[in-house]
Amino acid sequence: MTVDSSAARKPRRGAAGKTGKTGASTGTTGTRSTTRTAARKNTEPELVQLLTPEGERVAHAEFDAYVDGITPEELRGLYRDMVLTRRFDAEATALQRQGELGLWASLLGQEAAQIGSGRATREDDYVFPTYREHGVAWCRGVDPTNLLGMFRGVNNGGWDPNGNNFHLYTIVIGSQTLHATGYAMGVAKDGADSAVIAYFGDGASSQGDVAESFTFSAVYNAPVVFFCQNNQWAISEPTEKQTRVPLYQRAQGYGFPGVRVDGNDVLACLAVTRWALERARQGEGPTLVEAFTYRMGAHTTSDDPTRYRGDEERQAWEAKDPILRLRRFLEAGNHTDEGFFEELEAESEALGKRVREAVRAMPDPDRFAIFENVYADGHALVDEERAQFAAYQASFADVEGGN
Repeated sequence: MTVDSSAARKPRRGAAGKTGKTGASTGTTGTRSTTRTAARKNTEPELVQLLTPEGERVAHAEFDAYVDGITPEELRGLYRDMVLTRRFDAEATALQRQGELGLWASLLGQEAAQIGSGRATREDDYVFPTYREHGVAWCRGVDPTNLLGMFRGVNNGGWDPNGNNFHLYTIVIGSQTLHATGYAMGVAKDGADSAVIAYFGDGASSQGDVAESFTFSAVYNAPVVFFCQNNQWAISEPTEKQTRVPLYQRAQGYGFPGVRVDGNDVLACLAVTRWALERARQGEGPTLVEAFTYRMGAHTTSDDPTRYRGDEERQAWEAKDPILRLRRFLEAGNHTDEGFFEELEAESEALGKRVREAVRAMPDPDRFAIFENVYADGHALVDEERAQFAAYQASFADVEGGN
């Protein structure tokens, strides 16, 4: 399960299986076939899972303890979080298509990874997101309407990061892991028992900033959890173009543990993140969590995923839907009733309406703000470009006026 486990070392011994294969050449073909089959099994990464796609609870020796005390009310709360987060995300996507937002990065399919890990944090923990952590923002108490100002172009972040210990969205790929590591090093020097968690994607794992943050956090034993949402696609590049080994095993080279969790299993994500944060608070250093999930939609609304992946792949992952999985578990265990789902549907629609109204009440972006603060004292070239842009904008007014 962790990178220093025997399973993590098996692929290396499996590579030496060429010797075994040669040695088996004096035996039967069946022996060689068995050897190859065993080698394939040994190279399959371990996956922490507590809920199957069918909604059945499965035992796990190490991580059951982190969710054994969860109540039906808390389970319903996790389900509500995921449903409302998905509804907000769908509304934001629609608003972008209607021209109200310049761009949107959907989290569709990743609700369990974000809600499970977000609910594992304490109030005094600090979160460093990328630009897709709408579910984590929800868990940290950030009003969802505050997430939309940046995507409408009216601000650079619509909330006070210190108000919820939730940093502003980071567009530069991977840089937030360095911010998180530095912050965690400060937490350790202050003697606090809080922890830090940094979110990033499988594509960001190829960035040098992420490698540097792994190095510094390991050397300084920083209380930070690196939460990688492996949604299988870094825009149009599949995970196999990012790494030759499972992502969680990369932690082994830096000297700290890594674990792969079923990113569509909210209970498993909750349990594993609680474990990792607890390690950090106890002074045991960093952990890499790889949430194995799937981006059901486009990378952003400027992307067309049909150009690089097939419908069969999406359909296979739809069968692992995180919300449906928890609903099946709730219904099978009689942890709720139909009235709960009806009330939640009404709450979901009310949230969508509130988001629409909030966005449409926002001012239009200042088209000329891009030219401000480029230089402290102004610049002739910037002035020239501003004038050209102003003339371009004025040309639309001429067309509309029939001139």
